[in-house]
Amino acid sequence: MSGTDPVSGLSSRRRTLLLGGAGAAAALATLGRSAAAAAQAADPPGISFDFDTGNILDFVFRPDESAGEGASQYVAPTDGTIFIWLDQLTVNAWYDAVAPYHPTAVGVYTRVPRRPAGESTTNRNMNIALLHASYRVTKLAVAPQEAPLLAQVLRLLGLDPDDESVDPTSPVGIGNLAGEGVVAARLRDGMNLLGDVGRRYHPRPFADYTGYEPVNTAYELVDPSRWQPVLTPHRRRIGGGLGDKGVFTVQHFTTPQMRLVKPFTFKHPDQFRLAPPDFIDHHRRGDYKRSVDEVLEASAALNDERKVVAEFFDDKLLGMGHSPVAKLRRHDDLGVHDWAQLFLTRSTAIFDALIAVWHKKFKYDAVRPASAIRHVYGHRRVTAWGGPGKGTVTDMPADEWASYLNPEDHPEYPSDAAAMCSAAAQAARRFFDSDDLGWRFTARAGWTKVEPGITPASAMELHFPMWTDHVSDCATSRVWGGVHFRKTVERSVEFGEQFGDRAHEFVRRHVNGDVD
Repeated sequence: MSGTDPVSGLSSRRRTLLLGGAGAAAALATLGRSAAAAAQAADPPGISFDFDTGNILDFVFRPDESAGEGASQYVAPTDGTIFIWLDQLTVNAWYDAVAPYHPTAVGVYTRVPRRPAGESTTNRNMNIALLHASYRVTKLAVAPQEAPLLAQVLRLLGLDPDDESVDPTSPVGIGNLAGEGVVAARLRDGMNLLGDVGRRYHPRPFADYTGYEPVNTAYELVDPSRWQPVLTPHRRRIGGGLGDKGVFTVQHFTTPQMRLVKPFTFKHPDQFRLAPPDFIDHHRRGDYKRSVDEVLEASAALNDERKVVAEFFDDKLLGMGHSPVAKLRRHDDLGVHDWAQLFLTRSTAIFDALIAVWHKKFKYDAVRPASAIRHVYGHRRVTAWGGPGKGTVTDMPADEWASYLNPEDHPEYPSDAAAMCSAAAQAARRFFDSDDLGWRFTARAGWTKVEPGITPASAMELHFPMWTDHVSDCATSRVWGGVHFRKTVERSVEFGEQFGDRAHEFVRRHVNGDVD
């Protein structure tokens, strides 16, 4: 579904579909870059969009197998908590921006008086409010560096990004109020956006202030049950030459303060029970070795399909970001309110799930498979994936083993990916009152980033008939990728689902106006 680029006069260009937050900024910024280039022309074109009948959320988000690439401008690949936190700001602003045009809905952070029914006969005011809300959130918090590009988009759409009205009777004012209200509410919610918690000088946005320190170092595994940071490439580029060759950094626990962030649907993450990861307690040697062997077996059994699925879900924007839009586009009767409500429900489910997950990660501080494999087998040979293009080998020293996916910058248990997929899927099930998904995705030949040009050998279609299938593959893919243990993902799916229910009930109360 590549479609035609809506910027009149520009070359056709497929755009990234990104779900909310920094992703929304990236999607709009793609338009902005094209718009900026077009503006150099003697007669710069506008953007063709029907404000009265169109849905700006549907308009901006376009499916593309390259989804996710734009997000790297805002957050690193493993900074999932930061991305989700930013995502929540944006989708919250969307919902609050259109709530005044709904018969019963009230905003989460802004309670703008309800607009007359006549203003909701077309989508015009809602689209204008949504765009201004997105711009305000992006400029104030999500991606300030992209604000000029988004401003260019608004201008080509016929809007004035410099209009800072807070008139609660106009769509511009409502959008600005929604964006500013969300940012103000979340500025000091525990995530440390400003980077000044515990510091007077040189702020470090999103930096840890909890004092977390790992038991193990990247060079010595003192406790085989606890998380060990690993050495990773610096991933910098130096003048197009050797790049990051020979330059390594030591992992740090990404945003351990996420567990202290204020949630929407519960009081404290301690209220949720999750059994300890006794299967990777090194004192229980049988269970520990069994867990390690399951990861090695999955590594040895990697084929094209499993590699594609692993990378598909490792890209959170692609594996999870596409799914709600793929489902929404199967329902022609759903409009702007429905899109905004589903996005808020899913984002809230993921957001609250991550707070609880990070609480447990901090508590259990569990070892990742790579460290456990080296602990069990040392220099002995194992059968496993041998690296890009090498397939399965039988003579690999265990201390040379590496996972297919990059290990994430935080402890292993529980799995954030499995919990997020489960929470998001349950939120969608409740919204649609159905487990049906019906999503197909085609990976072109050579699509993978780990084995580019090699895997898959030919184009491959992934099919998720039901949300249950989507969650199952999401969870199992983490074992195939070598970054989680089997029991971890199984327990994480069950743990995450409850947040989908909580988010659905939270949003429905606001849609029905049943809140104080």
